[in-house]
Amino acid sequence: MHDELTQKDLQMMKEELDYRRIQLRPQLLEAVKEARAFGDLSENFEYKAAKQEKNRNESRIRYLENMIRTARVLKEEGLADGVGLYDKVTVYLEDEEDTETYQVVTTMRQDALHGLISKESPVGKALLGRKVGEIVHIQVNEKYGYDAKILSIEKGEDDGSVPLRGF
Repeated sequence: MHDELTQKDLQMMKEELDYRRIQLRPQLLEAVKEARAFGDLSENFEYKAAKQEKNRNESRIRYLENMIRTARVLKEEGLADGVGLYDKVTVYLEDEEDTETYQVVTTMRQDALHGLISKESPVGKALLGRKVGEIVHIQVNEKYGYDAKILSIEKGEDDGSVPLRGF
């Protein structure tokens, strides 16, 4: 598996990894030790919660290490008049007679509830490279697809303002 990420994605992931290893890991280990001292581990909620938080941190560390190791760095070349990475795109959804605005981002920064769509998603794939006025077909699955007309493109760049996706 190779995720296509920007240089900024990698930088942000390395910073989070350093924070989790250097600052957070020792704090969580200390919290586990303190909770263990409270006594009977079978009924010790503090111990279970501290252990769970420590394990979640270790899981995130492994995830970030794997993402960094397998990442393929994207060349950040903007398209003059087409939809590119980090551009905000306003589309008219013909079926719903409504407009939506999306920002096309990498998989590490997607958050569909806030209009941040992955370039790997059906919407992202359909929009990349397209121009204002074009009607694109977005195929969600084998049975369902819909059309959207690109109304405007606001050029963007990877300035680090879009946070990494957590889990």
